[in-house]
Amino acid sequence: MDYLNCLPIYYAFERGLVDVPAELVKGPPTRLNGLLLRGELEITPLSSIEYARHPDRCLIVPGLSISSDGPVGSIFLMSKVPLTELDGKKVCLPDTSASAAALLKILFHHYYHVDVQFETTASDLEQMLARADAALLIGDEALAAYLHVRNTGAPLVVVDLGEAWKKFTGERMVFAVWVVRRDYALERPQETDGLVAALQRAREIGIREREAVLDLAVHRTGLPRDFVADYLKLVRYDFDAEYQRGLLTFYDYAYKTGLTEERVRLAIWGEHLA
Repeated sequence: MDYLNCLPIYYAFERGLVDVPAELVKGPPTRLNGLLLRGELEITPLSSIEYARHPDRCLIVPGLSISSDGPVGSIFLMSKVPLTELDGKKVCLPDTSASAAALLKILFHHYYHVDVQFETTASDLEQMLARADAALLIGDEALAAYLHVRNTGAPLVVVDLGEAWKKFTGERMVFAVWVVRRDYALERPQETDGLVAALQRAREIGIREREAVLDLAVHRTGLPRDFVADYLKLVRYDFDAEYQRGLLTFYDYAYKTGLTEERVRLAIWGEHLA
């Protein structure tokens, strides 16, 4: 995913610190989701809601996710009015988002108890708020918009969806998991093991070399160093039992909200092959 939250994972690949026998493809979540489901990617970070919609198509890479334990820092709903006053009003969703859009629908239905109209548009805060009463932003666009709102004192209610999920459920929120296409993994297990090992080594290096990752992030975005550093501290990459429980809680609410057709189990490469 071509966002800062993936940089700690791919930093080692980009710097040649970990050899990966693969072509790297960049894009927003919705593009990568589509490429995988069309059979054009073998392994990718996948929006977690898309795993629940296609559990037969892929296997989860162990020990790796994009998650938060409370605030996530780059997924914001920005509203002209308090959220409880959005009943009957329009909310714009970005065309780059899958999991965050699903999470917002869950929170509106089960936490805030308001019924809103959704419209999917390009990810541009000014244009979104010209069309609607609130807008969801994700990724680097959300970071820049949040910094602008904070610095200008714009009269908007800003809600971090990771923080709202934590208040609602007490659980961690898993926004994306790395997956490998099931058919590829079962046909080429040695290659799959190699790709999984490379990702896990890259994760270790990215976490160990935080300052170098931060330098690169600031260079790429032009955002203030302290701001970026605080953001990267919020993003988690774990996928242990607690994160898996949070993900299954998300899936349970997605099913109750009609966003998935069935409750799913987690099939993890090397652990559970259903």
